[in-house]
Amino acid sequence: MTPFGERVRQLRRERGRMLKDMAAHLGVSSAYLSALERGERGKPTWALIQGVLQYFHIIWDEADELARLADLSDPKVKIDTANTDPAATLLANRLAREIRGLTPEELDQMIAVLDQAQERERKAACAIPGDAQAPVSPR
Repeated sequence: MTPFGERVRQLRRERGRMLKDMAAHLGVSSAYLSALERGERGKPTWALIQGVLQYFHIIWDEADELARLADLSDPKVKIDTANTDPAATLLANRLAREIRGLTPEELDQMIAVLDQAQERERKAACAIPGDAQAPVSPR
């Protein structure tokens, strides 16, 4: 299951909607929508995401979150490690081979590490030169 598929299934169940009714509204087959929820289909199209948002009457932050989940829901990821540290290539290959053996707790720990790195990059990108709170580069 992908993050997007999991969230769509959750929304559908919370709101008591039938898969076949939602599929008809979106103009897709029930089989396709079911496969999308299970993560057996690739990342949804922009039009399908918009249809889901409209179907559930989702706006603002929740809409942004669902779009973000859709962007992170390609079940067949390709990682380009060209021009990176050799450890990045090692990590990508080991992760591809061993991801199915990781426990939910281990996956959560790895996601937390990636979240920390993303936050560090976000802060660095937002730092204003000369700002007292901006990181100071070593001399």
